[in-house]
Amino acid sequence: MNRILLLVGLLLPLTLSAQNKTITLEELNTRKSLALRAKSVSGLESMNDGIHYTTIENNASQIVKYAYATGKQVGVLIDLNKIEDCPVKNIQGYALNNDESKILLYNNRVSVYRRSFKADYYVYDLKNKEINPLFEGGKQQVATFSPNGEMVAFVKDNNIYISNLKFGTVAPITSDGEKNKILNGIPDWVYEEEFSYNQAMEWSPNSKELAYVRFDESEVKEFSFPLYQASYPTNKEYALYPGEYKFKYPKAGEANSKVSVRVFNIKNRTTKTMNIKGEEGYYIPRIRWTHDEGMLGILRMNRLQNQFDLLIANTASTLTKNIFTDRNEYFVEETVLDNLTFLNDGKHFIYVGEMDGYSHIYLYTMAGLQVRQITSGKWDVLEFYGYDTQKKMLYYQAAKHAPMQREVYAVNLNGKKSYKLSEKVGFNEAEFSSNFKYFINYYQNSTTPKQVTLHNQSGKLIRTLENNAQLKATLKEYRLSPKEFFTFKTSEGIELNGWMIKPLDFDPNKKYPVLMTQYSGPNSQQVLDKWGIGWEQYLAAQGYLVACVDPRGTGARGEEFRKCTYMQLGKLESDDQIEAAKYLGSLNYCDKERIAIWGWSYGGFMSSSCLSKGKGIFKVGIAVAPVTNWRYYDTVYTERYMRRPQENAKGYDENSPINMTDNLSGRLLLIHGTADDNVHFQNTLEYVDQLVQSGKQFDMFVYPNRNHSIFGGNTRMHLYQMMSDYLKRNL
Repeated sequence: MNRILLLVGLLLPLTLSAQNKTITLEELNTRKSLALRAKSVSGLESMNDGIHYTTIENNASQIVKYAYATGKQVGVLIDLNKIEDCPVKNIQGYALNNDESKILLYNNRVSVYRRSFKADYYVYDLKNKEINPLFEGGKQQVATFSPNGEMVAFVKDNNIYISNLKFGTVAPITSDGEKNKILNGIPDWVYEEEFSYNQAMEWSPNSKELAYVRFDESEVKEFSFPLYQASYPTNKEYALYPGEYKFKYPKAGEANSKVSVRVFNIKNRTTKTMNIKGEEGYYIPRIRWTHDEGMLGILRMNRLQNQFDLLIANTASTLTKNIFTDRNEYFVEETVLDNLTFLNDGKHFIYVGEMDGYSHIYLYTMAGLQVRQITSGKWDVLEFYGYDTQKKMLYYQAAKHAPMQREVYAVNLNGKKSYKLSEKVGFNEAEFSSNFKYFINYYQNSTTPKQVTLHNQSGKLIRTLENNAQLKATLKEYRLSPKEFFTFKTSEGIELNGWMIKPLDFDPNKKYPVLMTQYSGPNSQQVLDKWGIGWEQYLAAQGYLVACVDPRGTGARGEEFRKCTYMQLGKLESDDQIEAAKYLGSLNYCDKERIAIWGWSYGGFMSSSCLSKGKGIFKVGIAVAPVTNWRYYDTVYTERYMRRPQENAKGYDENSPINMTDNLSGRLLLIHGTADDNVHFQNTLEYVDQLVQSGKQFDMFVYPNRNHSIFGGNTRMHLYQMMSDYLKRNL
């Protein structure tokens, strides 16, 4: 049964009152957009006692201490303006050592890839009020205190160094680091991008050892792209002759880095390599110390990522023992990596897995025996926040009531006592203090901008930190169209969730052009009960109906729904988007002759595919930075869902737009940045050649030196103006 649910609340009175302003592209894509963005509360770092937190304030010159309970300032940990001849002008990030006597801070941050960066680090002694550079030989990466606070490990030029703060010495513990060859303590490009981290070294709890992963990418093939002078980023040295950027990027089916786990003993200054046995080509995406001295947890996945192993290494003998294995007929979600938690009793660990078809929390012994399933039901645990050792309670986020919503819960270790901490219906996220005495709840729904509130561990409201009252007042000046959620069933009987934003001054007796927006990637979600003002509100003011549908393969609906796209990425998702277009075209107020689809990255892959598979149902498609052939994308992501092309050639070739060009219909606009290190410009260029050979006309725009996000200077404004104009001309 088809049904449309109109969410009313904040936006309904706005649309009925006397506003006459409509959203402009300038307000969405320039500094003016700040007035229409919901404010939040970020940068709060919980202190060890769990009752105080710190923030960076006063033009990034201070780290200020506050009490959770009152919100009142109780001290200033560092004030750069009061330090004589201070070498640091501002603080971009920081960390305190375990006894909170020293601060490791950095500035002059320079990004490397999505998560990695280099910076100038400094150590500030709170007692002596002295600040000193960590190292004066160039920028460093992933600097981290030892638990005893006496040392800092960091990476420079792919080698690991240890600074002894007591004696003021710095010494390398590796010497073989080399660009595009050997990395110590930091992941290579594909690990960083697809396993979502940037540090591959960990201090032992007793500060006696430093474990790290060594990446040998000698056999990984290089990918390169040209760099031009351009305006953002500007490379003046390339004014006449382009430069070239080279990095190691393993494409599907090709060689990955060879990884090994090594442990450096501080006292003996010796390094041992852990003895890891297993099939060739495994991944080591995390290492994590247990609570037993000399025992290191090594988290391993096989190349196909359908088997996860927890190994325990004896760092003295180097021998490892596999204590736990999770096998899956499809793949093991990478989210298991950060959720695995060793309990301080030294006898148990927490694992969040899909053993019963949904993501749930499990308790295991250190022998790998399941003690119990702690949560259960036909719903997914989406985030695991941690374990309170005092209360013996676990905290997590789930979508129990609807895939579009999120709630925050607590459950005790035996799974018998459980309660909901969040009160409001919509999208709730939590950030807990170090000992779980307090948490900050971030709440929003489609009609309510973000509300940030502080609660105690039982969920009781202590105070509101941000209610976005100023934004609500600003919105009263605008005419906005509310987001309406709907569901429909496809011809295969699959129920899909969607939302639509109708044109301003909507008249049900008129027919409107439709733009479908989507991402559609594995375990993603675009149909969420969240607030936001974006391009869709501008288009609604221009007379378009904008709709979004989450197809099969997307999240919060259990493993069967999420993993049915396995081995055939793009097939079912594009089928569902075509079905969604047919459904929208059947509505009295939608013009079925004027339907467009657009998307970015995976969404660009989808819009390209739909124009070839849709048999004319789409008049226009826009593909930004699209994957056009899964053979061009990286090993970790692609093989997780597709296996290697050597064993699934049909799945790769039948579902890549580059092999569908003969059937393309409708007007297509391709957009890409030439310096995209993620989805390479190669995807668009090779696709273009096939379109030409198929005799298909299309449009294309290229942004020099822009990466996958295509931003900088006036770029975003130009991009959305161009896409808006394209729809106006062609839809």
